[in-house]
Amino acid sequence: MADLDPMTITAIMFASMLGLMAIGAPLAWALMISGMGSAYMMFGTGGLDLLLASAYGAMDNFLLVSLPLFIFMGLVLERSGITDDLFEMIHKLMGGLPGGLGVGTVLICAMIAAMAGVSGAATVSLGIIALPAMLKRGYDKRLVTGTIMAGGALGFLIPPSVLMIIYAFLSRDSVGKLFAAGLMPGLMLAGIYIAYVLIRCRLDPSLGPPAPVGERYSGLEKLKSLRHLIAPALLVGAVLGGIIGGVTSPSEAAAIGAAGSLLIAVQRRRVDWQMLRYVMETTAKLMGMLIWIAIAAVFFSKVYVGLGAGMMVSELIDDLGLAPYAVIVAMLISYFLLGMFLDDFAIIFITVPIYIPVVRDLGFDTVWFAVLFILSMQSAYLTPPFGYNLFYMRSVAPKEITIVDIYMAALPFVALQILGLALVVIFPQIALWLPGVLF
Repeated sequence: MADLDPMTITAIMFASMLGLMAIGAPLAWALMISGMGSAYMMFGTGGLDLLLASAYGAMDNFLLVSLPLFIFMGLVLERSGITDDLFEMIHKLMGGLPGGLGVGTVLICAMIAAMAGVSGAATVSLGIIALPAMLKRGYDKRLVTGTIMAGGALGFLIPPSVLMIIYAFLSRDSVGKLFAAGLMPGLMLAGIYIAYVLIRCRLDPSLGPPAPVGERYSGLEKLKSLRHLIAPALLVGAVLGGIIGGVTSPSEAAAIGAAGSLLIAVQRRRVDWQMLRYVMETTAKLMGMLIWIAIAAVFFSKVYVGLGAGMMVSELIDDLGLAPYAVIVAMLISYFLLGMFLDDFAIIFITVPIYIPVVRDLGFDTVWFAVLFILSMQSAYLTPPFGYNLFYMRSVAPKEITIVDIYMAALPFVALQILGLALVVIFPQIALWLPGVLF
């Protein structure tokens, strides 16, 4: 076996990993087993020493401290009931506008994304709160479900994003730069969704009828409803302002966010032992999964690099004569396809160590590529048949909304996300302008 060439061992390595995942092995074990087998074939028993070095290298990164704190913050906010207040505010402010509740839903999703950092939180909470309310008011079920699913996916892009922290861990980029790079594309994408909802409801008001006159509110009542923005604004300002402004490290900002989310929950009288137990157990489970995947992925990528894979990929690109942008497009297509079958954590740990050296060799900014990756993940999360946000929505949608309705609802928003992705590819400064100003 030791006489096998690196290309053959690479093929065996990836085939065994995919085969193990196909039969249901957890990602961490699929990466670990295929990596250990390949290391033994290439380096003998000395290859196992690489596993120990990889485990230490993966854990010896202070950036990882921020992950459980951001996850904790998102879970506390999800249980704090803050989404109820935000939806009540949006109903008072925009209920009289055709499609106004749909527009407000996108805005709430953006606010939750800026507080929670994960995709599922907004999709599930608004699916429970906003979906029945809008259906009751005569909104089109496909427009409503599509808006909630697409808005929920903004949690990938609008900082603080857990996925961006993992990307920074793997690529060694600045978390502050990544957060700054995600802000403008995230707001741009939210704006595209809002424009789509407003245009469709303007052309066909029956899709999102305005609230009847009896349910509209005075200017004073609308002004009073803005008080619900105070706590989210303070929390987002403290977390993002600290990181982007260079006042705090990501870990310190995450600790501030975790404490702030608890204060919000206390103020809303939502803190009890059952809630705290759920949040802490879920955080521990998620972090246990992520840590094992991180150790296995770092080991897998070290073996892969040790095989000379980076050189092989560069040579393959040279042999094919692909233009640099063609390589980027091919990578984005691979993300889009992988996202239909794998979750975001699996994709980032498998591909980023492979793609990042190639992106750097081609002369592209890895911060820009991070935004492209996140946008691809957003699209993949909405793409039938296995997009994760589709199943989040199915878990909370009423029986009259079928899985076919959910699939059809997602398709226009997938097209809008691809439009947003194309704009960032064509105009990189959408992502790079703010990091350039701040850093």
